[in-house]
Amino acid sequence: MMRLTHQVPLGARYMILSALGFALMGVFVKIAAAGGIPVLEIVAARALVSAIISYIDIQRKGIPIWGQRRGLLASRGGVGALALICVYYSLSHLPFAEATVLQYLHPMFTVVLAFILLSERPTVATGLCILLSFFGLLIIVQPNMVTGSASPYPTFALLAAIAGAFGSAVAYVLVRKLNETEDPSVIIFYFPIIAFPLSLALLGDNAVMPQRWQWLVLLLVGVFTQIGQIGLTKAMQTETAVKATSFSYLQVVFAILFGIAFFNEIPTLSVIIGALMIIAGAFINISFKTKVSG
Repeated sequence: MMRLTHQVPLGARYMILSALGFALMGVFVKIAAAGGIPVLEIVAARALVSAIISYIDIQRKGIPIWGQRRGLLASRGGVGALALICVYYSLSHLPFAEATVLQYLHPMFTVVLAFILLSERPTVATGLCILLSFFGLLIIVQPNMVTGSASPYPTFALLAAIAGAFGSAVAYVLVRKLNETEDPSVIIFYFPIIAFPLSLALLGDNAVMPQRWQWLVLLLVGVFTQIGQIGLTKAMQTETAVKATSFSYLQVVFAILFGIAFFNEIPTLSVIIGALMIIAGAFINISFKTKVSG
């Protein structure tokens, strides 16, 4: 076992930890929602935990808390908050595996936005990423393309999942711009300080008082989110980070396994085929960048 651990690159190990953390976050989001906690309240709880941890991290580093490009930082925080609301809504209304797979549409949106906003020329790999992701999406939301059956999923939840992936892509492009001048901890901090008041404002009078066990569930949403972010950040700080990114797709595997174990959700053939196409598209895009940068 020890020998196998040493054979896995450090960046890959961190990325596996990240995938597991985000997958477990999704599990507890679904549990909280199934227990009657509104999605916006879950977002607020997650933001509060993240704000506290991020603030402590900034103080530890001894850097200015508000950064330099405050308008762009606030935009990233706002977009990230709206994307998270959409992602949590889809997790609470779609089967776990389906909601997780649809989050991986963000590479398709990212390459399009990078071309429009950052003037990055599309390559053959990015074109394949877009095509595979698009057809994978069609197969998931229109399973009659494979099985002849109609989509069993609520349309609004599907749209929320796609909107969440698009918002994540916008946030990612903004982060790439902000990385030129801002510390990652400051970038992360802007998300919860916007998400927390925004989610509370949208929640209004619909808040409910969590029961004893639900407090723990909400705490675990924030804790596992932070574990996912830490693993992702550590992976990106290693020399094997680009190669390790391919391990992030284990989140889909974890989602399928957790969906079966916790929610008795068996993925359909169309979901498996669509997931493989979306993951293949993102993997081709990442692999091409690896070869170019290497």
